[in-house]
Amino acid sequence: MSLNVDFRANGSADSVGVDLSEPTATAKACEIQRVGIPGDSSPRPVPVTHPSSYGLSTQCVHAGEHRQKADGAITTPIHTASTFTFSSTDELIDFVEGRHEREEYGRYGCPNEKSVEAKLAALDRAEDAILYSSGMSALVGLLMTSLGQDDEIVFFDQCYHRSRQFCAQHLARFGVRTIQVPTGDMDAMAAAITDRTKLLVSESPTNPHLTAIDLDAFADIGRRFGVKTLIDATLATPANVRPLDHGIDFVLHSATKYLGGHNDLLAGVLCGRKEDLDPVRAMRGCLGNINSPHNMYLLERGLKTFDLRMQRHNENGMAVAQFLQQHPRVDRVFYLGLPSHPTHAIAAAQMSGFGGLVTFTIKDADWRQTSRVVDATRIARIAPSLGGTESLIEQPYVMSYYHYTADQRRQFGITDNMIRFSCGIENSDDLIADLDQALSA
Repeated sequence: MSLNVDFRANGSADSVGVDLSEPTATAKACEIQRVGIPGDSSPRPVPVTHPSSYGLSTQCVHAGEHRQKADGAITTPIHTASTFTFSSTDELIDFVEGRHEREEYGRYGCPNEKSVEAKLAALDRAEDAILYSSGMSALVGLLMTSLGQDDEIVFFDQCYHRSRQFCAQHLARFGVRTIQVPTGDMDAMAAAITDRTKLLVSESPTNPHLTAIDLDAFADIGRRFGVKTLIDATLATPANVRPLDHGIDFVLHSATKYLGGHNDLLAGVLCGRKEDLDPVRAMRGCLGNINSPHNMYLLERGLKTFDLRMQRHNENGMAVAQFLQQHPRVDRVFYLGLPSHPTHAIAAAQMSGFGGLVTFTIKDADWRQTSRVVDATRIARIAPSLGGTESLIEQPYVMSYYHYTADQRRQFGITDNMIRFSCGIENSDDLIADLDQALSA
């Protein structure tokens, strides 16, 4: 079966001091909607549009959680139940008729999920958030809810190869047409929209070229044509950009990466307006692509230090990029914090940091010579993924595009001499020394 992809163009918070001993008026305003749960004496926070004026680290630690938890535990207990009981038929009827918000069956949600969803919604300044078993699962959940036969979806062409694969191969079987246009070309994006277009999709920054998308312009196209917009902000995270503030409808994160931050879980999250996410949540209840209570516990724990980790990722990314830019064996460095990046000005205007991912190419090297640089590193581990405490290194040609043809790799901007380096939270001097010896090997 041929791929149904149409390439339409040539070219391929500031913190504020607060006293947490007593809730402030702002904090109280953030918590006014709380619902009692039968059998649970603690209230449940419900995410709202403007969670609080607290700084990012304070929200990472406290947002979405009960102040007083079961048995006085300071951390959210892990709820391993697959089903949740009712004390009487009257209590069940109260739930069915919407008078009590509580859990019923694990496929529709659990207490761990609600806590983490509220925290993630707060970080992205969203009304609601939905957790999934992975980032791809979150994307598939939205697409399966939003698209039907004869609908169209428009992507920028710098995107995660599995996202492209799902749309081109699998959505095509259901009569959905995928159109790709050059990344960042807003005129091409607008020209690709028809009365059948239902969703505009982009990453920002993109992977692995780290191109920043003008979020205001992207959102404006969606509004002008009445089409929903999705930004995959996995590489940026809410620490560096909040696309919803720019008018984007949906924000996607692979929480496996920076949000979880420890290379020990898989998770994905969609953030946006509650009315837009309600049908997506209902579809998730049918598809069953939920996460496990233990993974949600790990994600909540990882989020506690998210802001602190991102500060180090941002610092390391910049230091490594600056080192690589002046190294004689390096031909080109892709990093938004460098003025040499083509979309540096866009990124500088809308991002507060540039993340820990750095892509670079080796001068006058084929893929075998490039792989020797990868193999010579002593700190970074050879692996896919990014955003964890450990630094990771990979060669996109081998890791993700090995079975593609040379023409396809060129079409997607993947060169034989390209390396993707995900800075962990190690000392930047050590990472630079390791890269220096690997490049000199």
